[in-house]
Amino acid sequence: AEIAVKTDPRSAPAAPRLRELPDSVFEEKHTSIPAPDGKGKRSVLARSLDADRDGHPEEVRYLDEKTAQLVRVDEDRDYDGRFDVWSRYEAGALAVRELDENGDGKPDAWERYANGRMVSREVDRDGNGARDAFYLYQADALVEERHDTSGDGKVDRIVRYQGRRLTATEEDRDGDGQLDSWSSYGLDANGVEVVVRVERDAKGDGRPDVFESFEQQDGKTVLVRREEDVNQDGSADVISIYDKGKLVKREITDPSLTPL
Repeated sequence: AEIAVKTDPRSAPAAPRLRELPDSVFEEKHTSIPAPDGKGKRSVLARSLDADRDGHPEEVRYLDEKTAQLVRVDEDRDYDGRFDVWSRYEAGALAVRELDENGDGKPDAWERYANGRMVSREVDRDGNGARDAFYLYQADALVEERHDTSGDGKVDRIVRYQGRRLTATEEDRDGDGQLDSWSSYGLDANGVEVVVRVERDAKGDGRPDVFESFEQQDGKTVLVRREEDVNQDGSADVISIYDKGKLVKREITDPSLTPL
């Protein structure tokens, strides 16, 4: 029995490979497809596989007539008679892949590959025709996610990674189209990712004016310090100190702010 290997979701997926099949299972014909630049036609050898003999090929591989290199592959993975994966190759290597994952006949996932690894993936999760999740990979690892969680066409959550470790998030929490919360992450004693600092824009001017620091106490993430720039002069006017999540001390540097 095969042993399932758990993949790291923060690793760049390897480019999928085509099945190795004997030439005898394919039907061949000479045809043409649009050139990569969209101008003119490209002469190719189309090799079709219709394994279930229903008249609808499950796979068509297109090879350049001159170089014999693979340039395109169309696949019907669910055998419903419609292609749902469209792959383009450059120099014989997978470069771009479009997928129809919800079965409506239209692409809803777009992937790019280089050096045998995924470099980006964009997804239309709600099927409305607009891409709402974006994943970027560098050096074989996920480095950034961008999400439109509200479906308004604007990115409202950004997640950043370094060395496959979560380091920061940026969010638009009030849905006004402007980022207003920035969180930084570290590792606790067990190597678990935990928030260590949060900066918030409470005034709505695009600049952080509330700064919160967190620590691990008794296995929990607790607030230990909050700094507030109430008069927006660029420095903290109110500093609050917490112990086990409870306020124990408050310093107010601007007399005009008392009482709060």
